[in-house]
Amino acid sequence: MSEINVVPYIDVMLVLLVIFMVTAPMMTQGIRVDLPEANSPTVDVPEDEVVLVVTVDVDGMYFMNVGEAEEPVALSMVGERTKRILAANPGIQVLVEGDRNLSYGVVVNLMNVLQNAGATNVGLITEPPGE
Repeated sequence: MSEINVVPYIDVMLVLLVIFMVTAPMMTQGIRVDLPEANSPTVDVPEDEVVLVVTVDVDGMYFMNVGEAEEPVALSMVGERTKRILAANPGIQVLVEGDRNLSYGVVVNLMNVLQNAGATNVGLITEPPGE
């Protein structure tokens, strides 16, 4: 009988496949962001739902807007205030609004601070095309 039994090789291959599937997501680094599409319809936020909007203007100043109040804050305070807000309202939606003339690094740095503060799902505010 001169046949090769391939069943053990298939077992080894499946084990290696599982190992690569488990370790591949751990090797990527970055900030998880659900980016909205530019041509998507607007999202209606219920009036009774509180939304935390963190804005960065063209000068690099940060503003936190919870409800109607908006005040300038330093980047070091954004993380601390976000932690307190998320502790009081765990289901609050966190959105980032940045000026189009800002460098990419400023917005990524802000999103990193928000993620370290506990905001698991950070959204980006954009304008529809043509406005």
